Amino acid sequence: MLRERFPEFCSSPSPPTEVKMEESVSLDMDNHMLDKEEGCYDNTEAAFSDDEEEVNNKGKKREFRFHPIKEAVIEEPADITPWLDQLDDTMKEKVQQLQKTSDTETQCEVMQEIVDLILEEDFDTEQMSALASCLAELFKDHFRGDVLPEEITEESLEESISKPVCLVFRNLVTMQEDNSGFSVLLDMLAEFYQKQPKIGYHLLYYLKASKAANGKMMLYESFAQATALGDLHTCLMMDMKACQEDDVRLLCYLTPSIYTEFPDETLRSGELLNMIVAVIDSTQLQELMCHVMMGNLVMFRKDSVLNILIQSLDWETFEQYSTWQLFLAHSIPLETIIPILQHLKYKEHPEALSCLLLQLRREKPSEEMVKMVLSRPCHPEDQFTTSILRHWASKYDDTLGEHIKAQLIKNNNQPRKRQSLRSSSSKLAQLTLEQILEHMDNLRLSLSNTKNNCADVTSCCRFSDLFSLAEEYEDSQAKPPKSRRKAPASSPRSRKGAAPPTNNEEESASSSASVRTLHATLHIITVIDFHFDHLYDQHPL
Repeated sequence: MLRERFPEFCSSPSPPTEVKMEESVSLDMDNHMLDKEEGCYDNTEAAFSDDEEEVNNKGKKREFRFHPIKEAVIEEPADITPWLDQLDDTMKEKVQQLQKTSDTETQCEVMQEIVDLILEEDFDTEQMSALASCLAELFKDHFRGDVLPEEITEESLEESISKPVCLVFRNLVTMQEDNSGFSVLLDMLAEFYQKQPKIGYHLLYYLKASKAANGKMMLYESFAQATALGDLHTCLMMDMKACQEDDVRLLCYLTPSIYTEFPDETLRSGELLNMIVAVIDSTQLQELMCHVMMGNLVMFRKDSVLNILIQSLDWETFEQYSTWQLFLAHSIPLETIIPILQHLKYKEHPEALSCLLLQLRREKPSEEMVKMVLSRPCHPEDQFTTSILRHWASKYDDTLGEHIKAQLIKNNNQPRKRQSLRSSSSKLAQLTLEQILEHMDNLRLSLSNTKNNCADVTSCCRFSDLFSLAEEYEDSQAKPPKSRRKAPASSPRSRKGAAPPTNNEEESASSSASVRTLHATLHIITVIDFHFDHLYDQHPL
C-alpha cells in the first residue's frame, strides 16, 4: 500500500548482492507494521527514516502516538451583567463600550469619559459599587503579570502606566484636594479597592513612576484613609504584602520611596523589613545596600533599630543575615544596639552573634561594650566573650584593662541587696562580680592553652611569670578565707574614693573573699597589660 502511494520513496536502486536476506525481511515486516498503523500522516511523518536513524533503531518497534494539538485558551468575555442593570443609561452605555473594545488607546478614551461622568455634580453615588465591580471585572487582565518593565527607562515606565485603570490615578494627581470631585474619585477608588486589592500597590507604583506624580506620594495616605481600613499603616502593609506575593522586583523598586515618604509607618517596626528580606536574593540585597550607602534609603533609625534587630532573631537564617547587612550599611554606632547581646544565646542565635563578633572586632572597646560583653552568661561552649576579649587585648590592652578594672571595682563596691530596679534594660544588664571572674578565668584558660601550644622554649621561659601568675590565682581562689575583716585602705575601693564597705555581719564574709579575689584579678590584669604586646608578637591569636 505504501509502495503504491509513495512510489518515489520506494523506487530506490536494487540493493547490492552482499546485503543479507535478514535485512530485507526485516524491512518488509516494518512496512507491514506501518500498514496497520491507524490514522493518516503527512508526507513528513510517512517518510522513511534516515539511514543513520534506521541503523540505530534496527530491531526496535517504532511507536507512533497521536498528540492532540493544544488549542489556545480563549477566555470568555467578562460577565458584568449582574451590575449593568444598576447603572444609569449613560454610564451603562460607556461601560458596555469599554467591554467591547480591546484597543488600549480606545479604552483609555472611554475610561476618561467615565471619569468625567463620575465628576459631574448629578452623579448618583449609589451606583458607585456596581461601577467598581464592572471595572474590576473588565480590567482583571491588567493586574496579571509583572508591572515593572524589564528594562527601566523613562519611556518604558511611562508606557507601563498607560493603562485605562491609571486614568483614575492621573485625574487624582492633577486635582486639588479641596476640589469636590477629589473626594468622589477617592471614594470610587476605595470601592475599586474592595473588589481588587491589587489596585493599592498599583497606585504606589504610579506615584513612583509617573513624572506628573512627582512629589505626590502623600496622595496614597488620602487613599488609605478613604478605604474601609481607614488606617495608613494597615493599608500600606497589606499593599506591600500583596506586592511581595506578586512581583518581588516591584517590591524592591518601591522600597526606597516607601521608606522615605512614610518613615513613621516603616521604621517603627520590622514588619515591612521582614517582607523584603524574606523574598529578595543576594543581588537585590546588594542593590538595597547601595541605595543605603548613597543616601537614597534609610531602613533603620537609632530609636527603633534595637527593637527591630531583636524581632529579627526569630527570622530565617538568610533573612537575619540580610537584616544585619542592611544595618551595617547604615552609619549607626554599634553602641546603639550592643544591648542585644543580652538577648543572644549561642545555640539559638548564631547568625546575630557572628555578625556582632565581626563588627566588634573592628571597634575600640568602650566601657559599655565591655560591660555588655562581660554580662553574657558563662558557658563552656560559648566562646564569644573570650574570643572578643582576646582580640581586644591584642590591640587595646590598656583600654581593655582599665574598663575591666572599672567593672570589677564597681561591682565589688555595690551591695547586691540595694540594687535599684530602674528599667527592664538595666535589669538585663546586671553584672555580678562572679560573672566577671568567670570570664577572666576563661581568658586565663585561653592564655594557658597558648602556653601549652608554645613550641619555642625561649618563649615559654620568657612568659613563665605570666603563666605562673595564672596558676597562683587559681590556687588562691581555692583557699578558704582566713578571717573576716574589712577591706584595707590600700584596696581599689579606697583608691577610687568610694564609700567604705558596709558593716553588716551577713555580708562581711563574702566581702572579704571578694576583696582578696579582686586583688588577685587586678594583679592578673596588670601583668596581662604588661605582657600582651610581647605575647601577641610571638604568638598571634
